[in-house]
Amino acid sequence: MGEVSRRDLLKVAGLGVTVGALQGASLAYAVRTQNRILPPPKGKRVVIVGGGWAGVTAAKYLRKEEPGSEVILIEERKIFMSCPISNVWLAGLVDMEFLMHDFHTPASKYGYTFLNTRATGVDRDKRRVYTAEGYVEYDYLILAPGIEYNYEAWFGNDRKLSRICSTSFPSAFIPGAEHVALKRKIENFEEGTFVLTVPPPPHRCPPAPYERAAMIAHVFKRNEVAGKLIVLDPKDGIRPKGPGFMSAYEELYSDLIEYVPEAKIKEVDPVKKVVRTTAGDFRFDDANLNPPHRAGGIAREAGLVNPKTGWCDVDPLTLQSKEDPRIFVAGDASSVKGFPKSGDMAHNHAQRMVVRALIALMRGRDPKSAVEAPTNTCYSMVNGDPKEAIVINVLYALDREKGAPVKKKVRVENTRSKQLARATFEWAKALYRDMFS
Repeated sequence: MGEVSRRDLLKVAGLGVTVGALQGASLAYAVRTQNRILPPPKGKRVVIVGGGWAGVTAAKYLRKEEPGSEVILIEERKIFMSCPISNVWLAGLVDMEFLMHDFHTPASKYGYTFLNTRATGVDRDKRRVYTAEGYVEYDYLILAPGIEYNYEAWFGNDRKLSRICSTSFPSAFIPGAEHVALKRKIENFEEGTFVLTVPPPPHRCPPAPYERAAMIAHVFKRNEVAGKLIVLDPKDGIRPKGPGFMSAYEELYSDLIEYVPEAKIKEVDPVKKVVRTTAGDFRFDDANLNPPHRAGGIAREAGLVNPKTGWCDVDPLTLQSKEDPRIFVAGDASSVKGFPKSGDMAHNHAQRMVVRALIALMRGRDPKSAVEAPTNTCYSMVNGDPKEAIVINVLYALDREKGAPVKKKVRVENTRSKQLARATFEWAKALYRDMFS
C-alpha cells in the first residue's frame, strides 16, 4: 500500500490541479468573462466558492434548512480529496479511496447546483462571481477558498525560486498532486537528511506538521532508511498535543527525528538545499518545505483580506465579512482568534455558524442570535505499526456580550492508543458521510 499506484495518479489528475498550479502567488484572478451562466437570482440565491469541508457542508445544510434557497457551489476540482487523514495516507495506512469523494452525489441529493469551474473574480457592487465560463449573480456569497502558500515571504518577487521550491519540495497542505509528489519522496528516500519546516502560525491544521513528521518517520523506520528527519519549528515548542508528539518522537523514532524549536526561517535556498534559521543553518538532501499560509487568492481579489495578517476579517460570531455583510467567510480563510484552521472547524463554521446566520439574515432576523457554538476535534496518528493516535477536543461557548467565541472546555489525550487510532478513522468516516452521502 506504500507505493503510489497508477490508479492513484489518475484519481489525483481528476482534481484538476498540478504542483505548479498550486502556487497562490502566481494565480491569475482577474479574468472577467462577460456572459451570464444562470438566470438572475430571485432573492435567495447563495453562491458558495470552494468545495472543501466548509463549502460542501454549507451547500448541504442551506438546502436542508432553507429549502426555498437556491444554492450554487463553484469548485474547480473534479474530485474531492481530503486534507484531514492525508498524512495517514502518506504513510500508506489508508488507500486513496478513503480520501476521495465525488461532488455530484450530494448536489443531486440535496438539490444544489454544482458548477465545476474556476472562480476568477468577485464584483461586490454588481454581486457577481466570475468564473472561467462566465459570471453568476448572487444575493449572498459564501467564500470558502481555504489557504494558499505565501512564497513571497521567502522569495519576494522571485517567481523562479518560488517555482523551484514548490516543484522540487512541495508543501502538500493543499490536496492534490503535491501529496503524490511528497509520498514518492518519502517512499524513495534512502539516506541522508530530510528537512520538514513547520509554517509560522496561524496555519492550516496546527498539529498537522507534527503528525506528518511521525508518519514520515514511520515510513523511514519501515524502509530502514539511514538518515535523519529534522523538524524545524518557529515556535518554542509543539502545540497542541506537545507531550503526545514528543513522547512518540522519543520512544518510537529517537534515532530518526531531530526536533528543533525556535527555528524561525531567515532564508530558504532550494537550489543549494539549505534552510537558514535562528537556530542555525540546515542542509538537506530532500525536504518538505512549508511556507507561511494565507487566505485563498479569490478572497484577496475580492478585497476581503487584511494585508497585515493575510486573512479575512470577519464578525467572530456570524463570520460575515467586515467589508461586506452579504459575504460570509467559512473555514480556514477567516481570521477569528481561537478557531484553529482545521477540517472539523470548517465543518462547524458552515453548519453551526454561517448557515444559521445566513438563514436568519434571509428571514429578517438578527444573525448573531441564530448561531451555535462550534466544537473542534483533531486526531493525530503518531504510530503506524501498531496504529496509535492522540487527540484534542475543544468545546466553545459564544460570549454574545463581547461578541466573541471562548473556549469552554479543552480535553487532550496525549497517551497514544489503538483505541484513539480507531476513533480517528470513525471520526473521518462520520464527517465524510455527513458531507457526501
